[in-house]
Amino acid sequence: MPPSLRAPRGTRDLLPDERAAFARLERTALELAARYGYRVMETPLFEQAALFERGIGAVTDVVEKELFRVLPSRGEEREAWALRPEATAGVCRAYIEHGMQTLPQPVRLSLTGPMFRYDRPQAGRYRQFWQWDVEAIGDAGPAIDAELVELGARFYRDAGLTDVEIVLNSIGDPACRPAYLARLVAHYRAHLVRLPELERRRLETNPLRLLDSRDPAMTEVNEGAPRITDHLCAACGEHFAGVRAHLDAMGVAYRLEPGLVRGLDYYTRTAFEFYRRGAEGQQQALGGGGRYDGLVELLGGKPTPGIGFALGLDRVVLALDATGGGRPAEGAPVAVVVGADPADTVGRLRVATGLRDAGLPVRADLSVRKLGRQLEAAVREGAQFAVILGDELATGDVQLRDLDGGSQKPVPLVDLPALLRRKVRS
Repeated sequence: MPPSLRAPRGTRDLLPDERAAFARLERTALELAARYGYRVMETPLFEQAALFERGIGAVTDVVEKELFRVLPSRGEEREAWALRPEATAGVCRAYIEHGMQTLPQPVRLSLTGPMFRYDRPQAGRYRQFWQWDVEAIGDAGPAIDAELVELGARFYRDAGLTDVEIVLNSIGDPACRPAYLARLVAHYRAHLVRLPELERRRLETNPLRLLDSRDPAMTEVNEGAPRITDHLCAACGEHFAGVRAHLDAMGVAYRLEPGLVRGLDYYTRTAFEFYRRGAEGQQQALGGGGRYDGLVELLGGKPTPGIGFALGLDRVVLALDATGGGRPAEGAPVAVVVGADPADTVGRLRVATGLRDAGLPVRADLSVRKLGRQLEAAVREGAQFAVILGDELATGDVQLRDLDGGSQKPVPLVDLPALLRRKVRS
């Protein structure tokens, strides 16, 4: 293959070991979604670009710089499309389009799959990345917020990460945020000469984003910025107190962070993120979410509250690798069927097929090579047993070799499926 043909910049192939790690996380997510009453759905990988421009916000980084836009290459269609950069807008579009407001509320939905952002590639940030997305649409109370936060924390524990910290804030709503934004803008204008060029532009379009700026020059300026939690209206303050009370009742630890605002326009009130302790900053977030009470209405539906989160599977795999718990041993067969007669591939395939019929993951060595080489390959593949076909097969027996312990004994072929099931590694 010519050296110029490779995976696009910012993407990568998930080779079998890494794909197995993703599959384990997906199974964990699916099991938790079912346990908490969230039903699995799918949305298209691409949507109308207007969905994201309207829902996420035209002046956010996601839309301005990171949206993968797609143009039809043939036919008469000229609609502007974009690969989905996140799942919430598409899920809310489906909620409206399919009349889910008639279902018992809240509608609990779960989605796992790839998202796309034309981001600058770096450690933990890919242009195609995988997320577990959970949305609860139709409940305005603080209890559902706390349930979502606790569900996210449980996912990380079940995945094997024990050092994850929850960071929590409230960013108000349209009733109280405008007055706060006026104070915030006044603060930054008083320090205008200290603001980097990017932050000066954001000051005019999306001043909340200055609070989570990655620029070191903003650290001291942000330390003196007014805190939004000091300017919440009574309803938002009561809601935030309710979220904390429910988390406290469940014994869920969290840290309040007034600078946490999240990056998308649709967020209101509760905002939260998950970090490994000692690894903070937006680049290090494992996932996060928040409430979006105005999004369904913004997309053309009736006023409907909602809350959700998106947890990055790529970052969980990287974090597990860093802690030594990343790649589970998956995909290896329980047994490999080998044979003393290198040419007897028919016999090996017939025995392996019978074991597969019994529900066992088994591979037949179909190479025409000596028994020793077949056994070496079985060990390299991580199999627990080798089923050796020899002269005993004429009387209905095979040799079963434990590749871990090295022991070997004859076993009646009819008893082999049950014996293997009992001996499979836990």
